[in-house]
Amino acid sequence: MSARIVVGCLIAVTLVVAACGSSESSAARARQSAVEAQERAIERRLEFVDQYRACVDDAAGDNSKVEACDTYLRAAAALR
Repeated sequence: MSARIVVGCLIAVTLVVAACGSSESSAARARQSAVEAQERAIERRLEFVDQYRACVDDAAGDNSKVEACDTYLRAAAALR
């Protein structure tokens, strides 16, 4: 009877260890996914800033055109 208890305990410990390992790898994958999402948002913000600069250069001082360019800045700010 004691052999069954030992075997049962070993199986239980093995299952607990396996469950902990998979949750750690899931957490690592979640962290990596979050980092990648932040990188994509940063890249997109930089694209909006570049578009804003090009738009302002093309506007050549026309205030109404420059105001229209502000949409790029607002889009970049929304990604923060």
